[in-house]
Amino acid sequence: MNNSPIGVFDSGIGGLTVVREIRKSLPKEDIIYLGDTARLPYGTKSFDAIIQFSRENTKFLLARGVKFIVIACYSSTSVALEILQKEFSIPIIGVIKPGVKKALGMTKNKKVGVIGTTLTIQSGAYEKAFQELANDVEVIGRPCPLFVPLVEEGFIDHLATELVAKEYLEPLKKDNIDTLLLGCTHFPLLLNVIKKILGDINYVDASRELGKELANLLAEKNLLNPSGRGDVTVYLTDFSMNFKEIAERFLGEPLKNYFRAGLSST
Repeated sequence: MNNSPIGVFDSGIGGLTVVREIRKSLPKEDIIYLGDTARLPYGTKSFDAIIQFSRENTKFLLARGVKFIVIACYSSTSVALEILQKEFSIPIIGVIKPGVKKALGMTKNKKVGVIGTTLTIQSGAYEKAFQELANDVEVIGRPCPLFVPLVEEGFIDHLATELVAKEYLEPLKKDNIDTLLLGCTHFPLLLNVIKKILGDINYVDASRELGKELANLLAEKNLLNPSGRGDVTVYLTDFSMNFKEIAERFLGEPLKNYFRAGLSST
């Protein structure tokens, strides 16, 4: 057993959707969340920059005594996960593989759609993850870059969002996918809009699957905290004007403990 907190980082506050799912699976675990809001989005940065930012985020969480690190950022998972796992001794997992495993168990026709940021789709990380687990699945990726700012602005059920979603997702109907993987922390909030376009297929929220996998890993490594209070502490590298409202929308509960974080490259 281990009463140290779990560390979670993302390029912004969208990763709080991952924290929300972790809390469903592990309600007694304390969580320290770092959102690098001053440098978001990572999806437009170079690979070298994303790797460096991810290192700094990892060091920040380690300095606060975390026992396990979750990369809630799809761009960081795509580019930096394997590097961080080699450089640091602490267990580190990302958001891609848990969703891939779930999608493989759901697809019947072996055609899986993946939507995400442009960098996540272009990185080939999903194709690689599927190939490692099964080589008979066709993966059809669609970048949906405008979904993130639409969610950030609160346009969850809005005509503009429906029009953008139709533009992005209509081609996936022609591809005859039977399973769609939501490859960004913001996208579960748009699930109702997405379902209007793609209809009755399987939908995989990777955040939810990560929460379940993390619970299993903590149990295997004897790192569970059965007597914790389930506190969530949020650090952000910059505060936008409406950050608290958006953060609470992602987290699904009031944001009580939040602080400004300073990151160092050393």
